[in-house]
Amino acid sequence: MAEQKIKIIAENRKARHDFTIHETYEAGIALTGTEVKSLRAGKANMKDSYAQVTRTAEVFVYNLHISPYDHGNIFNHDPLRSRRLLLHREEIRRLIGKVKEKGYALVPLKLYFKHGLVKLELALATGKKLYDKRQDMAKKDAKREMERALKERSR
Repeated sequence: MAEQKIKIIAENRKARHDFTIHETYEAGIALTGTEVKSLRAGKANMKDSYAQVTRTAEVFVYNLHISPYDHGNIFNHDPLRSRRLLLHREEIRRLIGKVKEKGYALVPLKLYFKHGLVKLELALATGKKLYDKRQDMAKKDAKREMERALKERSR
């Protein structure tokens, strides 16, 4: 089987800390030429970005910052414009049903190139409470301590 060529452009690390991820979807993203060139240079920021399903059953991502292309001209893009996500109709219907339920949100996790096309990993997630975040941090610290102790013991 052919090896998949994936190059990660940007990652929303804070999303995994603030949300509990239930499902993930891979979506294409409609971009202009200068946006793609800027992404190839790695100039994207996913902090505070989110996605929503519109009334016309389309999914858009908001607050995804793609810096203007350095060598662009007057037709350069707006860095914070809303961008359409390309999903299958069935996936969109499923997302509409889930998002209508209380507490679900669409959160972008990763932006990457896959076979030369820009893809966005979209998560269906619920927000974590403060005590959930504390529990996760305590588990992570305990795991780190155990690994450190095992490493010391094996020396």
